[in-house]
Amino acid sequence: MSIERFIGVDLAWRDEAGSAPANETGVAALDRRGIVLEAGWTRGVAATVDWVQEVAGDRSALLFVDAPLVVENVTGQRVCEQQVGQCYGRWKVSANTTNQASPRRAGVTLLARLQECGWTYHDGRGGPPVDGRLVSECYPYTTLVGVEELGYDVQRPRYKRKPRRMPVAQWRGERAAACDDLIGRLGRLAAADPPMILDSHPLTAGLAALPAPIDDAAYKHREDLIDAVLCAWTAALWYRHGQSRCQVLGAAGDPATAAATVIAPTRPGQRITTAVRTGAPR
Repeated sequence: MSIERFIGVDLAWRDEAGSAPANETGVAALDRRGIVLEAGWTRGVAATVDWVQEVAGDRSALLFVDAPLVVENVTGQRVCEQQVGQCYGRWKVSANTTNQASPRRAGVTLLARLQECGWTYHDGRGGPPVDGRLVSECYPYTTLVGVEELGYDVQRPRYKRKPRRMPVAQWRGERAAACDDLIGRLGRLAAADPPMILDSHPLTAGLAALPAPIDDAAYKHREDLIDAVLCAWTAALWYRHGQSRCQVLGAAGDPATAAATVIAPTRPGQRITTAVRTGAPR
């Protein structure tokens, strides 16, 4: 057997809270040819699990989620989050801090629900899976700067976080331009190994056909889908190339216990070093 579906979820960290609905979650699924089989949005962990179950069907699948899935540290930052900054900080990529005091841990709930449905957490320390229904954590920013085909050689694209001193009106225009440039670069992956063909689904084809909106809500709607597609393709890259093009952040610890890891595409200059593993300066 082999993995037949590569699924990406850009999970909203806030699930339903009282009368407040969950934020939108972007979702996407690819096959081994790079065809976008399904794409769209869900709201809430339950709806996201239902979508994943439906798109996977009875096939083997690898699901990559942009959200913390395993959070065992009481305080501070997870090791995998520390290593994101240590390995990719030169490209202005860092990770948010997550611990057991963090109020928004929808990823932990998602993993538990998926495990109830027969999915297995895959921390990546043994290399890519051969088959089964597995779920791992990823971080799209590491994909953007860790994949040479996308050309972000100096720093991450500014399609998300506003620079501290930039006026909001100026930022919205620059954000939209950066997003449109990113979509153009994602189009290059149609010729990559593995491929991803954006125009193979109406919603992802629309990313290239329409300019990025200026309005914040409309922009976030679009951004969630972009990140879901990146998650799905990162799963395919890990399955296809393993450690030759990716690395497992947070991999230290007892091999008999599942580790809180992030599977991240990497260039040679971004790989974990002995200094990173021990916390020393690079």
